Amino acid sequence: MAGFLKRLFGWWDGQSFGTALWTRRFGEKVGEDVAGNVYYRNADDSRRWIHYVGDNDASRVPTEWYGWLHHTYALPPTRDPIIRKTWEKPHLPNLTGSDGAFFRKGSLRRADVEPASDYEAWRPE
Repeated sequence: MAGFLKRLFGWWDGQSFGTALWTRRFGEKVGEDVAGNVYYRNADDSRRWIHYVGDNDASRVPTEWYGWLHHTYALPPTRDPIIRKTWEKPHLPNLTGSDGAFFRKGSLRRADVEPASDYEAWRPE
């Protein structure tokens, strides 16, 4: 029962029941990205949407699919692939707030840094 309610009302962990119904009725599958996310559009191409695999996080959408979702590119990357430059790095999701986040040198959140022990608190005399 909890799984059904989560699917009926929850949008943050995969598609909701309403989105699945809308996709089944009006959606046309356009393609998938390397992460397994599936992209859809309706018949007149006025709406485009995505079904995430895992957490719903927009930073996980690669740039070519992002451009297609926001109508920057008319054709999806499956029909008109973007030519990558040799100097371009592969797409990475935003890791802020997660265990994989970047912490600068000296940050107390880094595992290899011990807090300084030379600190002495001030006391009024």
